[in-house]
Amino acid sequence: MSDLRNRRLPAWVYGHGQEPDARFSLANERTFLAWVRTALALLAAGVALEALDLPVEERLRLAASVLLVVLGSLAPLLAWWGWARAERAMRTGAALPAPVGFLVLVVGVTVAGVLVLLGLLLR
Repeated sequence: MSDLRNRRLPAWVYGHGQEPDARFSLANERTFLAWVRTALALLAAGVALEALDLPVEERLRLAASVLLVVLGSLAPLLAWWGWARAERAMRTGAALPAPVGFLVLVVGVTVAGVLVLLGLLLR
């Protein structure tokens, strides 16, 4: 068993503690994948907002598009960090850490929405 643990990456997660119940690890993985799907949706929204000829003021549309693409690029990193922290906590028997990135995502999507709304009103 220790041979397998030594080969799994990242070592700073898998190299500590004991193997948790598979159901919890799989739930943690599903949460990670949900964040990845969210990232893809943010990237698609940012590209579509700029690619389509929408009746939104040009500079505000570009700002919202860039913000969505940045959020879509950042979300997988936040997802991986959150997955790793939760997995390590489960392995070591520690309390689960607070979620990572919720505030960034909520504020970013809200700002992008406000930019689009203003762009619609100012056109």
